[in-house]
Amino acid sequence: MAMDFSWDGHPLDPAGFSTLLIEEQDDRLTVLLNRPEVRNAIDQQMVDELHRVCEYLERVPKILIIGGSEGVFASGADIGQLRDRRRDDALRGINSTIFARIAKLPMPVIAAIDGYCLGGGAELAYAADFRIGTPAVRIGNPETGLGIMAAAGATWRLKELVGEPLAKEILLAGAVLRAEEALRINLITGIYEAPVLMDAAHKLADRIARQDPLAVRITKSVFHAPEGAHPVIDTLAQGILFESRAKFDRMQDFLDKKMAERRAGKPPQDGPGADTDSPLEPQDRTTT
Repeated sequence: MAMDFSWDGHPLDPAGFSTLLIEEQDDRLTVLLNRPEVRNAIDQQMVDELHRVCEYLERVPKILIIGGSEGVFASGADIGQLRDRRRDDALRGINSTIFARIAKLPMPVIAAIDGYCLGGGAELAYAADFRIGTPAVRIGNPETGLGIMAAAGATWRLKELVGEPLAKEILLAGAVLRAEEALRINLITGIYEAPVLMDAAHKLADRIARQDPLAVRITKSVFHAPEGAHPVIDTLAQGILFESRAKFDRMQDFLDKKMAERRAGKPPQDGPGADTDSPLEPQDRTTT
């Protein structure tokens, strides 16, 4: 089925997708992996549709929330297709290419994980900027048990996320982590009951959306720059932001608010974006 990308500002057409459920808002796009009959296994059609989502978000930058349907994030890549793939298919980097593209999207990506998040599904989650989950999360990379390896980012992203010893336990010994262990090692940053998981993802997206979009985009790019690019890239990026209209407006608003608070005798806040509703606050890291 043909899809209308509508680069003139109109939203994506959800009817153009068969393996994804799409919901678009002004500042975010929510995508649910939707192949429940195979526990949302990632097949070529889903990869193709995720590329279409990325093409849209590269042109119309928005926060991306990725989840799964019917209590599963993604059980892995489609084994039926993997079984028939050969050397040339591996060299094409079918999954690694789309996960790398997701990781490089201009605005942050939030993975809302419920149930199984295995193999390629885990590698998709590793490519996100944030990961939150439910008590039912089971996350890991059992590829070596199938005679292959996790070749779509896990061999290097996972080491960066949790350190070498745990990464090796997951990749070489087939460890599958439960939610509590994933939280302890910061592979996920919060546990929420399934009915409120997407609410928590949107709450985090709300916090991101309150920041200046250009500052968020540039900070994400600089964060992922190679070590050798620092500090030059930081200085150049800051120079761009110092000239932005948002910098002047937001700082003036902050100063005006502080002045009004002093005149009213109110105690100062901790900072320009101080609030207490973050899903990442320590007291809120697990909710029921």
